[in-house]
Amino acid sequence: MGNRFKGLNGADVDFETTWKVLETAFKEIHTKNASALSFEELYRNAYKIVLKKKGEELYNNVAQFEANWLSGEVRNRVVKQLTAPLLLLTDGTGRSLATSAERRVAGESFLRALKESWEDHQVCMGMLTDVLMYMDRVYCTDHRQPSIFAKAMGLFRDQILRSPVRPESPDLIEVLTSIVLDQIQMHRDGERINSHLIKSNVYMLEGLYESDQEVEDAKLYLRLFEPYFLQTSAMFYREEGERLLKESDAGTYCKEAKRRIEEESDRCRSTLSESTTVKIQRVVEDELIRHKMKGLIEMDSGVQYMVDNDKLYELGLVFELEARVDARKTELTKAMQKIINEMGTEINNAAINTSQAPPTAPSAQDEHGDDRQKPGGTRQINQQTVAALKWVENVLALKTRFDNIWKTAFASDQTVHTALERSMGEIINAFSRGSEYISLFIDENMKKGIRDKTEAEIDATLEQAITTVRYLQDKDIFETYYKKHLCKRLLLKKSQSIDVEKQMISRMKLELGNSFTLKLEAMFKDMTLSEELTSGYRKHVAQLGDADPKRVDLSVSVLTSMTWPLEAFRGASEDEREGRSNIIFAASIERIKAGFEQFYSKKHSGRKLTWQTNMGDADVKAHFPRSKNGRPMTHDINCSTYAMLILLLFNSLPSTTSLTLEEIQAKTNIPENDLKRNLQSLAVAPKTRFLVKEPMSREINAGDRFSYNENFSSKIIKIKVGVVSAGNKVEGDRERKETEKKNNDSRGFAIEAAVVRIMKQRKSLPHAQLLTETISQLSTQFKPDVNMIKKKIESLIEREYLERIEEAAVPSYKYLA
Repeated sequence: MGNRFKGLNGADVDFETTWKVLETAFKEIHTKNASALSFEELYRNAYKIVLKKKGEELYNNVAQFEANWLSGEVRNRVVKQLTAPLLLLTDGTGRSLATSAERRVAGESFLRALKESWEDHQVCMGMLTDVLMYMDRVYCTDHRQPSIFAKAMGLFRDQILRSPVRPESPDLIEVLTSIVLDQIQMHRDGERINSHLIKSNVYMLEGLYESDQEVEDAKLYLRLFEPYFLQTSAMFYREEGERLLKESDAGTYCKEAKRRIEEESDRCRSTLSESTTVKIQRVVEDELIRHKMKGLIEMDSGVQYMVDNDKLYELGLVFELEARVDARKTELTKAMQKIINEMGTEINNAAINTSQAPPTAPSAQDEHGDDRQKPGGTRQINQQTVAALKWVENVLALKTRFDNIWKTAFASDQTVHTALERSMGEIINAFSRGSEYISLFIDENMKKGIRDKTEAEIDATLEQAITTVRYLQDKDIFETYYKKHLCKRLLLKKSQSIDVEKQMISRMKLELGNSFTLKLEAMFKDMTLSEELTSGYRKHVAQLGDADPKRVDLSVSVLTSMTWPLEAFRGASEDEREGRSNIIFAASIERIKAGFEQFYSKKHSGRKLTWQTNMGDADVKAHFPRSKNGRPMTHDINCSTYAMLILLLFNSLPSTTSLTLEEIQAKTNIPENDLKRNLQSLAVAPKTRFLVKEPMSREINAGDRFSYNENFSSKIIKIKVGVVSAGNKVEGDRERKETEKKNNDSRGFAIEAAVVRIMKQRKSLPHAQLLTETISQLSTQFKPDVNMIKKKIESLIEREYLERIEEAAVPSYKYLA
């Protein structure tokens, strides 16, 4: 009685009979006629079989039933939907045998049949699972078998998807993959497809595994569909990228690439699986961006064109695309750096060409750089000065332009910003006169540029100036020029606002450190003390009871010699500088000069005053008998100290008496060059011709005679005398060489101080490390020359500050206390 056993109530239970009941019920379920079935009775039958240890037979019979049903009924229903073009899609020939519309309709019929079969199978197996619940819980668990539901899913995989459509033809899953890929290609080509149908079949592939063990990464979707999808997508986008590079402009390419990436993300969400999103994005990025970025950037309509024509949206797309594949944006930053360098080189070359152009005629400028007004109000500014200001303005315009690109198109990306800043620094530091030109730019703004500006506009100007300074490697050279220009502004009262000057110093202190601004701050301190000193001297004179109305009033600036770059004023030769200390003053001036010296020596014993006559100016009242329409008139003349001394000579002479050049020099001891330039202003310049020159010519020559001009006339009461200047506000070659020599000397001292400081702390160091630390310490001031450092180390060894360590494995030094 192999297939008979006792029931729960003691009656025999026949396995075959019971199975027939179950099998009949299962057929009813699969044919959707289950409404009349008693699931409780069916459950009890299955329960009895398992209870009598026949679970294995029941399990196998159910599995065989499902296999037969799937291979016999379901498979035929699905295969019937396959047309010849669909079958040939697996080898690529099917696309040519039917139109896309025909393939789409046929494909949808197949996908619908497979979807319905899969969903029916799941519903039916859900019912069967309820009936066979006890078998799952007891037999499957005890014998480590897959649940009957899982087993049935595996059977669908084997009997439907893995079965060939016909002998020696592809399995159904290959046909399914080809149909889905064909539908996706239609969608990429702009046709409408039934995404829901495809999504349902993808759910099926995601719910089935390669084996009954159901390993998570062994889903059919991941193993049999996704690799082919990614492979065919790569081929499609590779070809599309090449086509777009040939047929479209760079902007269109970027828009298409962005659209394709978004389209594939949407497709994964609506049609395939979201788990594929990152993978397909990577494929599109590789084929349309990573492998094409260099070619895209170098197109005629690429980054260069976009920058030239302010195509910021397209530049933003290029940035956005490359950012997807390269966090450093290598190709884009290289292209942008190249563009900046080329534009910067043009700016530098233009400045060089302008400054080297044939010089214009000498301009009438005052001794200290104040430009005289031409008729009509147009200023004569030297071409090198124009070149200097233009260079800084162009550099700032370049930075502003690329800052806007960086913010608008590149989303203020820090990596791109670092690269752009490096290129801006290279441009500025490649220009040998950069430090001087930047200082001159600040000088012009402090004297004229900030006039009538609001506080916000002044702040913006100061920030522009600091921005350019920030890029300079050789900040010590900039400091040299800035001190020269500041010196002139302060002494000649050319600055528009002392408060703004101090704001600039404060910004420099924040940017460059205290050591950079020490001497600059000391210059302001000297000016404040000088004002107090002048006020004190005037009170002292008032207390003396000297009420002479003709007494000369004196304003003095007492400058610390080590702080002020007095060489900024004209006359660099030693003879001229020596001559200035021996100037012969008129008696009235000498008396005032001696009085101040006596006053000062009482307040500051031990200090020596050296009068810088070339730097002073004077207000003189001059009387001319026929100045105003033939009637007498007194004018207030502002002129240099030298011009004042020359004019005072003619006070004691009859109006018809003249003096030669040599006689004037003998009576004043003014250096020859300074004397000639002042005489040009007093006897040649049309508006300030207070003296008559014989013979009349532009140049001042030996033997020329000068006399009081009784016929001078002018409607202007206050007259400013400029001094004819042949020089530039920008340094000439000789002045520049002197500046460089002084700067190199200063650098030498700074290098020695740094080396001693380092060695004093470290006691001993290898040569290479000493070089590295020295360069690091000085890099905020200037870019040290390695050869200069080596020479200074040798000098320190000779002077016994350091000594070589002979037994060291590498060249090393020891500090000698």
